[in-house]
Amino acid sequence: MATHATIDLETIDTRPQATVLSLGAVKFNPLDNSEPHSELYFKICIDDQDRLDRTSSDDTIAWWSKQDPKIMEEAFDQTGAITVDEALARINKWVVGVDTFWGQGYGFDYTILEDMYRTAGKPIPWNFWTIRDSRTLFGCCQADPRKQIQNDLHNALADAYFQSKAIQIAYNELGLTR
Repeated sequence: MATHATIDLETIDTRPQATVLSLGAVKFNPLDNSEPHSELYFKICIDDQDRLDRTSSDDTIAWWSKQDPKIMEEAFDQTGAITVDEALARINKWVVGVDTFWGQGYGFDYTILEDMYRTAGKPIPWNFWTIRDSRTLFGCCQADPRKQIQNDLHNALADAYFQSKAIQIAYNELGLTR
């Protein structure tokens, strides 16, 4: 069985050095319609990220202020937030056995995580060739499958879940078998 994973970040910047508010991730099999599993969700302490010079931008914070207040409050709530070192250790343990990693667009989620690993002085736990872009996959479909099924936008775990379900839909529509 293929083990694929989606990781989604909510951040307060769009640059590789962005401060991460939360991470959501799921594992799934793209070749069938089974439910995603092995959920991972946590918040990363903003103050701890300051020591690594993680960034924020006024534009991104202004963008957040226009989102659903419930989603924005959840994203910025630091209750239970963990350190960068603990976050990276959890990711390292979670990625074991994953063959392929999916992100929604090139150069965001994984680029930010890879920058965080580098600035923390830790090795990146995946190879660059295992990263895939779901936005490109969805562009090959008749319509973006994520837009047909997703709700609860900008919650990292919900975004990861719906992205994985949309990948399953795309694989089925496109007749992909590997």
